[in-house]
Amino acid sequence: MNKSVEQLKILVADDSAVYRKLVEHTLPQDQYSILFAKTGESAIELFRQHRPALVITDWVMPDLTGIEVCRQIRASAQDSYTYIIIVTSASEKENVVEGLEAGADDYLTKPFHPKELLARVGVGRRLVDLHQQIESQNRLLKELALTDALTGLPNRRALEDWAKGQLSAAVRHGFSFWVVIADLDNFKLVNDTYGHDAGDTVLKEFARILKRSVRSSDMCGRTGGEEFIIIFTHADECNVGIVVERVLQQLRAHEFSFGAKTAQVTASFGIAGFEGKGVPEFAKLVNQADAALYVAKRGGRNRIEVTPTIQT
Repeated sequence: MNKSVEQLKILVADDSAVYRKLVEHTLPQDQYSILFAKTGESAIELFRQHRPALVITDWVMPDLTGIEVCRQIRASAQDSYTYIIIVTSASEKENVVEGLEAGADDYLTKPFHPKELLARVGVGRRLVDLHQQIESQNRLLKELALTDALTGLPNRRALEDWAKGQLSAAVRHGFSFWVVIADLDNFKLVNDTYGHDAGDTVLKEFARILKRSVRSSDMCGRTGGEEFIIIFTHADECNVGIVVERVLQQLRAHEFSFGAKTAQVTASFGIAGFEGKGVPEFAKLVNQADAALYVAKRGGRNRIEVTPTIQT
């Protein structure tokens, strides 16, 4: 068994050495990694350091109560789920209710049977596993919502979200911001002549060329069809032009094979830039780059056009 995968981290807060030992002996060491705290304050500190998935805290401790420990854990663990079992020697119902209202998921009443502890921890483990699966699925869904399924590049939504933050930073820190729209030339002809699988191959290869050419501090994405956007920051017009020219040359040099047939594919590019103190809308820069792209298309395709930099 792989302990690094199977073990669940548990924090036990109890000032009683007897009950700490009982928990230690009850929970199998190959399934649980246990941290012990003798006070509420040390429990909070251990929780912040290790972020255990499950916490068992006594109701009465020398400094903080189990209720206070529970509330502090809930307040500080917004980004992940922690299952909390509160332990009390008082069986009054109002205490149990107070603990649940403070954020506890379950409770134990001292003295408790080892098998009851094991069963309740088992329930907690199943719920923790379920929450982790849900969180993983949510992360995947979020990633899918921001990713173009065919090329693996960011999609329009991801580009727009990233661009808004970068535009504001460009104004605050005085760096330039460039938008490049790339559109594959005569792409419909590729689909009509060689089939849609061939078209997908071209799109994916062009995406790879873009990813190889663009710095990690910049972003490139597919906005739909045969259109792509590249966003550059901290670059002047000359450097942007060099990168875009390199992309154009690499695509020109690439020979696509579709069965027994081969084909060359080109692209046209429109570039728009911003530098100044007022924040322009990202859509305005996209429109400027799109206008430059239109000029490139009308000028014969397979070329680059730059619109004058927006000064604000």
